[in-house]
Amino acid sequence: MAKILVVDDEEDLCEILRFNLEAEGYAVSTVLSAEEALRLMSGGERFDLLLLDVMMERMSGYELARHLRALGHNEPIVFLTAKDAPCDELEGFAAGADDYITKPFSFDSVAARVAAVLRRSQPPAPLSESNSVLRQQLTRREYEILHLLQQQRGRYFSRDEIMEAVWPHDACVTERSVDVHIARLRKKVAPYGLHIVNKSGFGYGLD
Repeated sequence: MAKILVVDDEEDLCEILRFNLEAEGYAVSTVLSAEEALRLMSGGERFDLLLLDVMMERMSGYELARHLRALGHNEPIVFLTAKDAPCDELEGFAAGADDYITKPFSFDSVAARVAAVLRRSQPPAPLSESNSVLRQQLTRREYEILHLLQQQRGRYFSRDEIMEAVWPHDACVTERSVDVHIARLRKKVAPYGLHIVNKSGFGYGLD
């Protein structure tokens, strides 16, 4: 039975999600703040998927996701939020999201996407860099980033190192561009994307 943690400061919504997800066969825990979720998971509690609101007091869902990824947590993250601008979605994926659902939503849609993310998070077969189908799905920059990380598994590359290795020297590119490309890469190579990790202070690597 998959364990899901719902993090939202709306208690009524937490209970609705708990009721419906439990009816789907999941074990569900709820907390009302990002800080409480961080304490819970820092204490050793493990979940198979996190459903996070974005706009919460003090620490946002984006910040919580970044903290968890920096601590080495690779649990799938699905944002469930009223922030529906394209830049908001990009920020969510850059923070480590596996999916992004905007409010208002139907529970059937949430259940289907939760199930899909959980399926993608199952341990995959080894990824071959020579996979021609995968290469066709990626942009040139995305493929070059993946190739760079695969060449030296276990090493973390800073954003500057990735820009230096992947983009032409005269290209107008920022650290934000690296984050956005990584977010898109994670999504395209799911479930392998869970293995592209961001270690705070070190950069991106393939575990």
